[in-house]
Amino acid sequence: MDISSIELPGSEVEDIRIDGDQVVVCFSRAYIVKSMTGSRDKTRWWQAGELVFTDATAEAPYPRGPRICAGGDVGENVYTYRDMIPTPLDSRGMAHCDLRFEGTDERLIVRAGSVRLDMDDRPHYIEHIRES
Repeated sequence: MDISSIELPGSEVEDIRIDGDQVVVCFSRAYIVKSMTGSRDKTRWWQAGELVFTDATAEAPYPRGPRICAGGDVGENVYTYRDMIPTPLDSRGMAHCDLRFEGTDERLIVRAGSVRLDMDDRPHYIEHIRES
């Protein structure tokens, strides 16, 4: 069984869109780490996609334009994921995020009724990570 997650630190955010009660974090390059059960080795990939919050409100001000994510929390129901997002992700119920970005004190703080991760196209291989 493959396990994969997006590493928030270093992931490239192209834009943050707020449209009514929807907040969308648009990743131009979300960095994904994949591992297989029973293996200590991992692989790193990148893929474009969107983290979509619905029934959402965002605190102002929020970062605009391209940014590099410095990390933060993404949560759904009773789970909070620090510096990562599990893939796949599609959850109804309380959702939130508190993301930091390199070079600024601005943060993206969102409270929402649901969250989902919509990835585009296919992942692109970067490297093999050997665990010692």
